[in-house]
Amino acid sequence: MTAHIEKVMEITQSSAAARSRLAASWQRSASKHGLDPGEARAPERVDGRELHHRIAGFDRFMTVAAPRLDHLFSMVGQSGCAVLLTDAEGVVLDQRISEADAPIFERWGLCTGADWSEEREGTNGIGTCLTEQRRIIIHRDEHFLARNTAMSCIDAPIYGCDGQIVGALDVSSARADQTEGFNRLIAAQVAQTARSIEEAHFRAAFSSTRIVVAESDDTQAATLLAIDDHDLVVGATREARRVFGLDAKGALQPRPASDILMREGGATPGPTGFEKAERAAVIRALARADGNVSQAARQLGVARATLYRRMKRLGLDDL
Repeated sequence: MTAHIEKVMEITQSSAAARSRLAASWQRSASKHGLDPGEARAPERVDGRELHHRIAGFDRFMTVAAPRLDHLFSMVGQSGCAVLLTDAEGVVLDQRISEADAPIFERWGLCTGADWSEEREGTNGIGTCLTEQRRIIIHRDEHFLARNTAMSCIDAPIYGCDGQIVGALDVSSARADQTEGFNRLIAAQVAQTARSIEEAHFRAAFSSTRIVVAESDDTQAATLLAIDDHDLVVGATREARRVFGLDAKGALQPRPASDILMREGGATPGPTGFEKAERAAVIRALARADGNVSQAARQLGVARATLYRRMKRLGLDDL
């Protein structure tokens, strides 16, 4: 433990922070947040009333997240891992921990109500993931506080419907024999689960619209657009906002889907995944309705005239 403290102090006082993300986080922990790597205090926890208030504000989010946390825990729980879900400030809102492992995670403060922000705990999976807004692995002695170096933390950020980060998904392990290679395997599943939660939350928020999946070079991000009955794009995930050049954060100003799909001048099509997905959805609806346009329109939740316009635009008016 003493060696770790000395190493952290040496790194934070050198120029290494300019070359390493980990060193930069250590430096933030020491210089910006005023933390001491040798601190032995337990993580801070919000009181029951505060925790209830935070959870109440995430009702829909936690409802869609719960079965996905269960599924992730079913894959990693037997290997001594805990699954944690936090809000954007790093406070743990929900957890999945085996009964046998619960005492050690409770002792380390990996439990509901604990504040794992980088400001409070220094470099750690949850806090640094939220600070840097990226997927991250903090393995054992990469933690800032010496008392946290017995654990490995694998995290992915989760973004809300407004493009802003809403929390982090964390898998933490207390196993001394857990390797960095095994952490990377878990990291892939954490990223996939985070994307699934983000996508399900977006679909729930825009349940009355048509959801179209677009293509993106980031296969681990949800790239969804919500389109209303007037063919206006009224919602977009963070990755969709990036792909289509929309406002990065905040409520979207409704815009015609055709304007978003076509680049300036209307001559060059946007990402092909959008039109492919929309065309496929219309074809499926027509097939289910045996070619009856009125019935297909009802299935898609649009007016018959609107469907005719879409069919013409997609080159399906001869069907």
